[in-house]
Amino acid sequence: MPLFQTIQFNENTKILIWEITESFEELYSRVTLKEKTQRRLDGMKSQMHQRAFLSVRMLIQEMGFTDKDLHYDQFGKPYFDCHNYISITHSYHFAAIIISHETVGIDMELQREKIQRIADKFTDYECGYLEPEFTEEYIKKLTVIWGAKEAIFKIRNEKGISFKDHINVNNFSLEANQTQASLHFDDLIKDFDVHYQEIKSDNFDGIFTLVYAFEK
Repeated sequence: MPLFQTIQFNENTKILIWEITESFEELYSRVTLKEKTQRRLDGMKSQMHQRAFLSVRMLIQEMGFTDKDLHYDQFGKPYFDCHNYISITHSYHFAAIIISHETVGIDMELQREKIQRIADKFTDYECGYLEPEFTEEYIKKLTVIWGAKEAIFKIRNEKGISFKDHINVNNFSLEANQTQASLHFDDLIKDFDVHYQEIKSDNFDGIFTLVYAFEK
């Protein structure tokens, strides 16, 4: 399938989402990989992971880049050799990237009931406003919070950061589609603008939550 959705957030920031319906062979035939990337692909045991990996290459091609332009630092954070920042995510049958002149992070998660069972692993500050009544809204809010913390972690990417202890997501309504968050780690305090929305496909069951954060 071609590009699923493009979100032009502002003149300097664009989000692209790919719905992964193609076979591994079809995706592989449409990209050119450098040797290092090929080795990484060959080392993946899951074909779904391989297809997501190749879908990301399709997305950067949509933006005029190639695999040769995409690099990873020692912590696995992707970057380009230019003024554009990039962040990558994939979840089940979707892959997405955000490219911006600003420092950004992105995450995409399938909304699942099981997130309620691990809520105490990544929420603390948020317990002040969450109402854990095991409702659909509670699941949706937990998914936004997890996605926001994942996106912020991708931006900072520093060893020792705890989702529960160091990243706080302010109270929000699902209808607002935006909130604020902050990172408190060692002597560092950083604030972030967080945006979120739901993504749904006619081809697969389930609702996904897309979250992206900008460092202020």
